[in-house]
Amino acid sequence: MRRLRILVLVHETLVPPASLEGVGEQAAAEYRTEFDVVSCLRESGHDVRPIGIGDSLTELRAAIQDWQPQVCFNLLEEFGGIVTYDQHVVAYLELLRQPYTGCNPRGMMLSRDKALSKQILAYHRIPTPHFAVFRRGGEFRIPKTLRFPLFVKSATDDASLGISQASIVEDAARLAERVEFIHAHTQSDALVEEYVDGREFYVGVMGNERIRTLPPWEFIFGELKGGRAGIATRKAKWDRDYQKRHGITSGKALNLPDGLADRLDRLARRIYRALHMTGYARIDFRVREDGTPFVLEANANPNLERAEDFADSALGAGIDYPDLLQRLIALGRGYKAEWREN
Repeated sequence: MRRLRILVLVHETLVPPASLEGVGEQAAAEYRTEFDVVSCLRESGHDVRPIGIGDSLTELRAAIQDWQPQVCFNLLEEFGGIVTYDQHVVAYLELLRQPYTGCNPRGMMLSRDKALSKQILAYHRIPTPHFAVFRRGGEFRIPKTLRFPLFVKSATDDASLGISQASIVEDAARLAERVEFIHAHTQSDALVEEYVDGREFYVGVMGNERIRTLPPWEFIFGELKGGRAGIATRKAKWDRDYQKRHGITSGKALNLPDGLADRLDRLARRIYRALHMTGYARIDFRVREDGTPFVLEANANPNLERAEDFADSALGAGIDYPDLLQRLIALGRGYKAEWREN
């Protein structure tokens, strides 16, 4: 394997240490993804430099000019505290004619805007729950097409930010309260969609012109008591103690209805294409008891922690972690950006 100069882009507070020895579990969890990627690339023999990025690109430009990395491994999830601005960092890399891993700017923009992406998917007749957007500072009016129960979340944020058991609402009063909460808590518009009761699946996708999917992975909600619904709340996704307490885990999807795996595969490919995604992504689905799937959202550049869903599903397909990162690098270096076409 060829040794590469790899510049790893991370948030300025998430530059990982050389070792986790003596680092507490909670502290290590904050930059676990960054540590896993950097340490694995170094173990694979690459020359790796992480660079912390906050609200300035000056240091990034200098590092690219001085060191001339063969690829930037993009682990950014925001820029200047704004989650939708990481796409502009990728656009900046393209302006510098710098190869990078992950999704292109257009695919990031389309998938990050959940309302816009759902409109695109509806145009392509891809099943997604009926929805409406409640704008910050706008009039509160419930469309007649929506049917309770409804699910309320941020129109732009990811990582389950702002999602809790209270996100499922049964009446207009609860809806108004939750919409106001999302506006205040996430500083974003609220996306309200009809709640789909059922199982939750994730399908990983990798590729540029040619794509492949990974085996369906299921988020298993365990034994939620007290009337709690099976949804991927912030605590269910990220609170390890909460997961252990309720038996929440994830794993290869088992006991699927006939034909569902193939249908999820076809839908994931169509969604990836429709949103002009490249590199890698995770497509989230809810499937009713009768086997009817609905796409919830498409996530560009999902979490690459060694023990998270995307890497686990890749392992289920026979792709170990070092090989997975190497494939993402190859996709990034092989992506035909417009500057390469010209």
